[in-house]
Amino acid sequence: MQRRTVSPEPITGSESTADLIRNAYSAFVGRDVREALRLMKRSVDDDYFVFLTLSGAMTPAGLHHSCIIPLIEKGLVHCLTTTGANVYHDLHRSIGYTVDEISPSSSDIKYRQEETVRIYNLGITTEILCETDKFLGSILRGEAFQRPMATPELHYEVGRVLAEHEERAGVERPSLLSTCFRHGVPIFCGAPQDGSLYLESVQLALLEKSRFEVDTRRDVLLMAAIQWITQREGQTAIWVLGGGVPKNYTLQGEPTMSQVLGIPARGFDLDVQICVDVSDNGALSPCTAGEGHTWGKTTAECVESQSVYLRSDVTIALPLLTHALLGEISEPRPQKRLYDRLPEAERLIREEFKRIFSQPDPPLYTGY
Repeated sequence: MQRRTVSPEPITGSESTADLIRNAYSAFVGRDVREALRLMKRSVDDDYFVFLTLSGAMTPAGLHHSCIIPLIEKGLVHCLTTTGANVYHDLHRSIGYTVDEISPSSSDIKYRQEETVRIYNLGITTEILCETDKFLGSILRGEAFQRPMATPELHYEVGRVLAEHEERAGVERPSLLSTCFRHGVPIFCGAPQDGSLYLESVQLALLEKSRFEVDTRRDVLLMAAIQWITQREGQTAIWVLGGGVPKNYTLQGEPTMSQVLGIPARGFDLDVQICVDVSDNGALSPCTAGEGHTWGKTTAECVESQSVYLRSDVTIALPLLTHALLGEISEPRPQKRLYDRLPEAERLIREEFKRIFSQPDPPLYTGY
């Protein structure tokens, strides 16, 4: 680690956000904020393939509108993994509803009587949930959904319908789903059944009105495949916002390749994590780049010089980092459109596995 003299200049109020972070954030968690900005900027400047993971109630909080969508539109994020909840709550505003701030200290019994559900200080009425369910149900009855689908295909098709709806309705701020559809950013979900979009499909199945289902095995393969082709073409970065299932689902692409399929995998070259958990209790969320390296999820160089674990609430750190990052990028980067490359990636990884498996002594377990 290089020495850096701690001698910040007095703050004048005229600094850019990036300059403020580089000058005044010299120690402790502040230093990790500065390191996160440095690594995110390197991801952009050196044209990394950026895989972003998003957990927690971030779309109800509006973080997709303030931060994630601007990053995607600038061409800085190329693949997204998130929760079923974030996908579902992404829809409310596009169909004409709002999410409101409420008091987290008021009576939850009264909120229940008023038919308001609470996500800490965010309130959503049950009417909004029911109308969103109806909207989703009408989408999932569409012909495009009458087949087994991987989650990127599901979200792409929902994004297509949503983009058409937003255009007709004159929606001012597009949804995360429609934004990813327009820019070819695949959206993975490691636990689709843990979200209301999939809950809606349960009713449709019971009514025998839909042949839709999620092909989870192919979903895992597609995540490994898109990482395999991007690793062959350049460097890859993972930006982790909140930990949880989205983080591990993205990181497990490497063990899927090297441990299960016998395909050599390099691991991510750069790792930025923003999470509030501690790392000494064995929880999945705070798994550091070093711990991930023991599984082959990150490279040695990543561990040594290109990783940071910023212990902070995402809703505090991400707006600050987004403002600093976008303040230094004048022109959008070309969209990599990884969704369009999923068929190619799947074909290539299947061919590579067959080639390895056909060897006299394949480097994988075959004793089934």
